[in-house]
Amino acid sequence: MQEPLELPGQQPPGCGKCIPVCSSSGNAAGCCGGSGSSIGSVGKGPVMCSAGCENPYAGLVALLRAAWLSGKTRPLEYRVAQLEALGRFLEEKKQEILEAVALDVGKPSFEAYLIEILLCKNELNNTLNNLCHWMKDEHVDKNLMTQLDSVFIRKDPYGVVLIIGPWNYPIHLILVPLIGAIAAGNCVVIKPSEKAKNTGRLLAESLGCYLDSDCFAVVTAGVQETSRLLENKFDYIFFTGSPSVGRVVMAAAAQHLTPVTLELGGKNPCYVSDTCDVRSVARRVAWGRFFNAGQTCVAPDYVLCTLEMQEKLMPALREAITEFYGSNPRESPDFGRIMGQKEFQRIRALLCSGRVAIGGQTDEEDLYIAPTVLADVLPSDPIMQEEIFGPILPIVVVASMDEAIDFINERPRPLAVYAFSSDCKVVAQVLERTSSGGFCGNDTLTHMTLTSLPFGGIGCSGLGKYHGKFTFDTFTHQRGCLHRNMGLEALNGLRYPPYSQQKLGFLTAAFEIKRKGTCTLL
Repeated sequence: MQEPLELPGQQPPGCGKCIPVCSSSGNAAGCCGGSGSSIGSVGKGPVMCSAGCENPYAGLVALLRAAWLSGKTRPLEYRVAQLEALGRFLEEKKQEILEAVALDVGKPSFEAYLIEILLCKNELNNTLNNLCHWMKDEHVDKNLMTQLDSVFIRKDPYGVVLIIGPWNYPIHLILVPLIGAIAAGNCVVIKPSEKAKNTGRLLAESLGCYLDSDCFAVVTAGVQETSRLLENKFDYIFFTGSPSVGRVVMAAAAQHLTPVTLELGGKNPCYVSDTCDVRSVARRVAWGRFFNAGQTCVAPDYVLCTLEMQEKLMPALREAITEFYGSNPRESPDFGRIMGQKEFQRIRALLCSGRVAIGGQTDEEDLYIAPTVLADVLPSDPIMQEEIFGPILPIVVVASMDEAIDFINERPRPLAVYAFSSDCKVVAQVLERTSSGGFCGNDTLTHMTLTSLPFGGIGCSGLGKYHGKFTFDTFTHQRGCLHRNMGLEALNGLRYPPYSQQKLGFLTAAFEIKRKGTCTLL
């Protein structure tokens, strides 16, 4: 969840005459931990322009663009060095990261290490293991007229990119796209969430000790400052947050025709068939729903099942919650807290939907909402009108799998669809007849831990994809290239005027692609 941003007005890009006004500069300053300091010279302090440029961040963007145009970020050796430095940041600042995340989100250290540290390291090592191969020119098929030419796809960086992160996974959802942006050879402006203040401060004060200050900058900005930041021309914008703010980011990007990736969210349905191992389903669904106190964009948002299955699930879910968090989850070190008072009040208001079957206890001072299951929830109830983003699991009763699929398809396409059944054909039917960013059968969340799978939404749940090579591809412009020899000019005569039917016949034979036959999916 993000605060709404104001739609930026159209402003000219940086004039190139802007100068930083912050007192800190260079890597040494970044290590000092000064107030609002960051990589290079920009933290909370903007960059002012001696030529009368109105935008306070135009100078920063201009400085990074100059570094990118110099070609500094293009060599493999440079990219590898920056990625390895990022790995040292994760290792050397591990404890500070865990402490900052705990202060910001109240996240258990086990969950924080798993997502914020381990999965980031996996992305980093996978990228380092494959970057040499990913960067190579990709030679492609040729027709008869281009047999003597060099034809290939060059993997070009976009240029200066902006990464805007959310508060719920404040390290992971910044560093994973950052890894791909560095690997692709870009310069990057990093904008952590203003809500995750401790994590944002850590990134601003520490990354400058590891990354090149000429090419990477952290901007710790609030909502209004972020709106001004978005007025600048970036070559790519990667945003993670709510659909409402995603629309603002996309509108700002449209002012400069800047491509975007939007990692959003939505209400992820979880269908449970009558033929399944109820205990296993309950444990896997409870883990996915209550991980990080439910503040996960890809968590199962609600369960669809028959009335009979609802009655079976209730005791199994109660048993799973007790197994995970004890008889009083508030005292469990493994159960997180809600991000802030505003989020707490929003989530608590949703408890009026349906019937509280499990949990329901709240403590505003402690920002605690117990792991809660709501039974007999109606599609018209408030909790079904928005993404929950909290530790509440509503159960909506349907008569059959067909009704569940219709229910899913009548709503905006989610970030994930989950299906549980001992019958593989049922899982396959849900996969075949629904549309979503991702799909997971007989489990929750685990599909997004793999660097080999693309992660992203569709429609209202997002635009674009990343993880592993998909992140590298996201921040890479695939440049189609053909290099022809200056000799053999006589071969080109067929395409030059004056035209004739004979020339057209020769060119048709040389260029035409003929259909080979039908293709059968196995």
